[in-house]
Amino acid sequence: MPDLPYTRIVSLVPSLTELLVDLGLKDQLIGRTRFCVHPKEIKDIDIIGGTKNPNLEKIVELEPDFILANKEENRKEDIELLDKYATVRVTEIDSIQDAILEISSLGEVLGVKEQAGKLVKKITALLNDRPAKPPLSVAYFIWKDPWMTVGNDTYIHDVLHKYGLDNVYGLHKRYPKTTLNELSEHAPELILLSSEPYPFKEKHIDKIKAACPESRVELINGEWFSWYGSRMTKAFSFLNEWRASL
Repeated sequence: MPDLPYTRIVSLVPSLTELLVDLGLKDQLIGRTRFCVHPKEIKDIDIIGGTKNPNLEKIVELEPDFILANKEENRKEDIELLDKYATVRVTEIDSIQDAILEISSLGEVLGVKEQAGKLVKKITALLNDRPAKPPLSVAYFIWKDPWMTVGNDTYIHDVLHKYGLDNVYGLHKRYPKTTLNELSEHAPELILLSSEPYPFKEKHIDKIKAACPESRVELINGEWFSWYGSRMTKAFSFLNEWRASL
């Protein structure tokens, strides 16, 4: 690989950590959060805490020259401090298009334009291959106690929309709180319980079914709907088959 503009990278964004590796930058990656679990090859890379509570002192000691962050996942005060020690790129990804543009842009910035271009083509082809199905009304839950869902300015909402799933909370912004009574009033045809950030299990399905007995309720891998970056290839491949089966 030719000389790269940055050789000591810390990533504070789990899905973008995976992207860096898939763009061929594993050897440049020197720090990651404990939530950066993909791919398996990063097990030997230093963990610098979580996304909301990184060990700032440890990050500075690693002497990075590039830090990858996200407006939603990381705290503003942490970003401002780290900006004194390295180039900090703060991503903001609220849609599939945002994610695709960010992959291309990171490819330019990090000197891996060709690899990024190939990935974008693959993601775009999979998205264009999604099945044409009649729309379904849907509620997508990310948390309980309180019950929380997704609004129309989130990446998850955009993925739902692209796959013909009409978000019944689509008039709201970000991550609105709701109740099972309100959910029953919406009476969505499909209710999805995400594996993250709250780890919904089979036992939660009965509670949802009691409120919405006519709705179809499914546990879903949250990575398919919320991990932007190179995981979009696996996500869209899965979603194409899954949506066709509904």
